[in-house]
Amino acid sequence: MQSGCRMALSRGLRCCQRVLSWVPVIIIWLVVLWSYYAYVWELCLVTITNPLEQVAYLIIFHMVFILFSWTYWKAIFTPPMQPPKKFLLSYADKERYDNEERPEAQRQILAEVAKNLPVYTRTGSGVRFCDRCQVIKPDRCHHCSVCHMCVLKMDHHCPWVNNCIGFSNYKFFLLFLAYSMLYCTYIACTVFKYFLLYWTGDLTNGRAKFHVLFLLFVALMFFISLTFLFGYHCWLVGFNRTTLEAFSAPVFQSGPDKNGFYLGFCKNLEEVFGRDKKMWLIPVFTSLGNGLSFPMRTINESRNPLLSTEDNWEDVTDEENSVSYGLSDVAIDMDT
Repeated sequence: MQSGCRMALSRGLRCCQRVLSWVPVIIIWLVVLWSYYAYVWELCLVTITNPLEQVAYLIIFHMVFILFSWTYWKAIFTPPMQPPKKFLLSYADKERYDNEERPEAQRQILAEVAKNLPVYTRTGSGVRFCDRCQVIKPDRCHHCSVCHMCVLKMDHHCPWVNNCIGFSNYKFFLLFLAYSMLYCTYIACTVFKYFLLYWTGDLTNGRAKFHVLFLLFVALMFFISLTFLFGYHCWLVGFNRTTLEAFSAPVFQSGPDKNGFYLGFCKNLEEVFGRDKKMWLIPVFTSLGNGLSFPMRTINESRNPLLSTEDNWEDVTDEENSVSYGLSDVAIDMDT
């Protein structure tokens, strides 16, 4: 009876958590919908009297609004990718693992499983293993405590999109930030002229005055906040790091290396946005790879024969560093 009550309470708390997690997204959309009303109706249709100016402002505004909404939608509803089944412990391996009490023997079991997997990064004690998901973590994969799953190339969990940002949607997240800044910049630049007119008393419409004045302040406030966030993620992309890797450098066989995945600035951009530059600003998935294996700088590392298959990327070379895929000797880390 008590266990049933605990399970029901746990389900209720998870349900409340899911509902509350949408609050930041709802707040953002309410602000966006109000900005749409304030700009289209109160500014363009009520305040502006020149028809040509009205049409020009409305056309450009709707183009920017569509780009912003499209990227925000993609960032919210593109699900993060999880490790495939080959990284999961089989039923037999899991049974052996659970029945074994000695940590050394458990590590040996996991080492046998991971021997033929393209796993390269580790912690101080070896290849990373998630006890919650029962999965040997691929390179750059981490467990998200909010999504309750391991996410490929996890960057962070973003409450403003209520989604975990990782391999499948990182490009969409970056474009969302970029087009949000463009949206705020366009509003601020076109509203500023009428802000001055209302401020000096040349225009007297009280209701429109409130919306126009507040629209400028909100646009500037969001633009300043987004500038710092977007700039930080541009820095991360330029060095081919995730937010988690910026705080804790990935560990290779030779030790921690914060630049272990650095390929050169142009190659780093291509890894996120793809090789076709015409597609960089369009919110469709063009990132390179499969989220499991990543080209990296290697120093005297052994190659895994599985990495020569067609499912992995071609080797990438840089002017100063040789870049390849490798598999380090397998040891196991028990943390999540």
